[in-house]
Amino acid sequence: MADEKTKKPAAAKKPAAKAAATKAPAKAKVAAPASPVAEAPAVEVKAPRAKKEGATPTEDALARGRRKVREGVVVSNKMAKTVVVEIARRTQHPLYGKVVIRSKKFKAHDLLGCDEGDRVEIMETRPISRDKRWRVTQILEKVK
Repeated sequence: MADEKTKKPAAAKKPAAKAAATKAPAKAKVAAPASPVAEAPAVEVKAPRAKKEGATPTEDALARGRRKVREGVVVSNKMAKTVVVEIARRTQHPLYGKVVIRSKKFKAHDLLGCDEGDRVEIMETRPISRDKRWRVTQILEKVK
């Protein structure tokens, strides 16, 4: 009877045998031969582009690529170097056909000193702050 108590059931031995069979044999670590440090390929350094004399900000932007340009009216200039420009566009209602004016306000970076009521041209640019993705490129009409 003492043999029966110390004897483990056969079912308990099987999972241990399966686990041992599924383990991959340990691989011996082989040290890689020391090789000379490979030199990095030479990198071409481009010279900075020469600016054209008398180029306006609009011409510079055109040289960089296509950017959205919008025309609107300044509705607020209470922030430092920032104006709020309202862009109004006329669209036709899809069902009724009536012409409806849709408007959207954009915050634009202003270095030209716009006043409320000015008609300005704004251009899409890189993000300047959380809300500013536009900049004032020119004042089309000053308020009187």
